[in-house]
Amino acid sequence: MRYFILTDLEGVAGNHSFAQTRTKDLAAKEPGMRQLAKEVNACIEGIRSVDADADIDVWDGHGSGGIFPGDIVGANLLPHTVKQFKKIPEYQALLFVGQHAMAGTPYAPLRHTYSSLTVAYYKLNGNYIGEFGGRAVTAAHFGVPTIFIAGDDKAAHEAQILIPEIETAVVKWGKGEEDAVSLSSEVACDVIREGAARAVRRMDQIPLLQGFEPPFRLEIRYYEPMDRERRQKPGVTIIDDRTLVIETDDLLSLPL
Repeated sequence: MRYFILTDLEGVAGNHSFAQTRTKDLAAKEPGMRQLAKEVNACIEGIRSVDADADIDVWDGHGSGGIFPGDIVGANLLPHTVKQFKKIPEYQALLFVGQHAMAGTPYAPLRHTYSSLTVAYYKLNGNYIGEFGGRAVTAAHFGVPTIFIAGDDKAAHEAQILIPEIETAVVKWGKGEEDAVSLSSEVACDVIREGAARAVRRMDQIPLLQGFEPPFRLEIRYYEPMDRERRQKPGVTIIDDRTLVIETDDLLSLPL
C-alpha cells in the first residue's frame, strides 16, 4: 500500500516558540528539524511494523523547509513544493507528523492556519478549519482516509472532532501560544511509532472525513487589509478589506 506522510515543524516535541519555526536561520531551526526527522522516521517504522512492503512518501509541508533530506530513513522525501500534495489521490492513506492546531485555538502552541503571520481564519462551507482539516478534506474528496496525527494535544483534539476514529500521538501539551510541556525526544518517538502502527492495523475502521461536499465556499480572513493582488483574483468575492470568499466546485483550486 502507498502512504503519504505530511509533516510540519510547529507540532514536534520541543518546539515551543515561533523563533524556532518562522526563521530561515538554520542554527535556530536545526534542533526542531532534527526532531521532526526522528518523529517521521518513527512513523515510518510504525507503518512498516504492520505493512513491511509499504511504499511511503514524505512531504515537508513547512513553508521555509523543515527536514534535512539525508535524515529520512526508509521512505522517499518528496520535493518541497505545494504541488506534491495534489498527488494525494495516488495513495491509500494520509498521516500527519508535527501538526499544530488552527489559528485562534485557545492555549494551542504555535497555532496558525497556513500562514502564522497573515491568516486569521479559514472557514470552509461554514466550518472553521485549519491545515489538518483542509488537507483531510482534500484527501477524503479523493477517497483517501486520514488515519493518524502526531503533534500537540490541541491539534489531536481538532483532528478527533473531524474524524473521531483517527489514531493520535500527543507529544506535547499546550499552555499558551508559545508555551508547552513536551515529552522527551525518545518517548515522543515511541508514542508516534506505536500510534502509527495502530493506525495501519485499524485502517478499515477509520472512515473518510464527512460533511464537506461541493459546491465549496471558502472564507478567508486576514489580520491586515488585503493587497491589490488578492482583491483582483478571478472568482473572489470581497466581503470587507480583510475578508474574501472563494466559491467553486473544484476543491483542488482552493488554497488548502
